[in-house]
Amino acid sequence: MEKIKLAIVGLGRLGKQHAENIAFKIPQAELTAICDVDEKRVNKIKEDWDIDYAYTDFDELIKNEELDGVFICSPSHLHGEQIEKAFEAGLHVLSEKPLGTTIEECKLAEKAVEAHPDLVFMLAFMRRYDPSYVYAKKMIDEGKIGKPFLYRGYSQDPESQIEATLEYLAHSGGEFIDMAVHDIDAARWLLDSEPKQAWAIGGCYAYPQFAEYDDGDNVSALMKFENDSMAFLFAGRTAPHGYNVETEIIGTEGILRIGSVPQKNLVEILDSHGVRRECSQGFLERFEQAYVDELQEFVNCIIEERQPEITVYDGTKNTEVAYTLTKSFQENKLVDFE
Repeated sequence: MEKIKLAIVGLGRLGKQHAENIAFKIPQAELTAICDVDEKRVNKIKEDWDIDYAYTDFDELIKNEELDGVFICSPSHLHGEQIEKAFEAGLHVLSEKPLGTTIEECKLAEKAVEAHPDLVFMLAFMRRYDPSYVYAKKMIDEGKIGKPFLYRGYSQDPESQIEATLEYLAHSGGEFIDMAVHDIDAARWLLDSEPKQAWAIGGCYAYPQFAEYDDGDNVSALMKFENDSMAFLFAGRTAPHGYNVETEIIGTEGILRIGSVPQKNLVEILDSHGVRRECSQGFLERFEQAYVDELQEFVNCIIEERQPEITVYDGTKNTEVAYTLTKSFQENKLVDFE
């Protein structure tokens, strides 16, 4: 069988990892083309990995008739437009989260997907493909914890990466859309319901720069869902110990915890400081396997001519929820979802 020929647009920290996974970890796929506005970066990767095509212009990339699909890892505000253009060029699309930074961008993507039902569209909410989250979802669906009624999610970036975060602030969409959106998606998925009411709070506890964009460096939200389940989300940019993603799902007959200790591995260090465990220092490390598995699912969908479980409408809903939480945070009041 011929390999699925994929391109990637956006070769930042995450995009480069996705590119590497396509090139070296997905046997049925080939990284045929790469695209980034940084010409030096593109040319170096092309030479180092022996890639056939390199571009600095997305519009030129999608004219390549050898391609089967494209992975969009560009800045978030470009996703909607690039999804539309890729579909018009006849390409299958895998897009990083969020679907868009505005509802209008999401609706643009929805129309593009609806107009091309023969093409695969997938959103890269990687927790849905992380082995631990997949196992937890299976246990919930099998009734192992009874009826789930509370989702608790902590997502913390290490303070060591704060400078990169500050550089990204202007087009991040805010902490709820950029960071808490993973917990929003996971809560909707694991609780199998949609939120109907929320109150979000937070502030600029260490970095006042966030206030310039009506954002906070640490934010939280409490949501009530249509099936009366609850979700508590916390997203922070200032964790001193490293990258920390912790999830708990409480049911009527049991509790599931994922990553309750953000440990790097199973090693314990015993020294003059006591007994301790090292922490993961970034999302690339923590979700290394999930990034490979989501790419494999995208390629499998193309080969098997089927659509993935997560849909474009999940992307729109996640953005809508994130913006409702942002509104609640900025206005400091309880809000109802429309």
